[in-house]
Amino acid sequence: MATVRELLTEADFREAEEQRLPIRVFRDDHLIDSLTYIIRFTESTVITQSDVSDLTYHSRGECQFFEIRKS
Repeated sequence: MATVRELLTEADFREAEEQRLPIRVFRDDHLIDSLTYIIRFTESTVITQSDVSDLTYHSRGECQFFEIRKS
């Protein structure tokens, strides 16, 4: 069973980035990105990558981010 945790703080985002944890991204209660990885983040933006050429920019103010860990 997987453990799902919301990413809220800078430390949460840094841990997900460093450990290459898969994340899910929601906007307006809709899943917009799944099984993607954080490659960079700032105060306002999170950049994720799910494939070699598939980069996505997400607004931290408009989206919710959840890490997925296998138990």
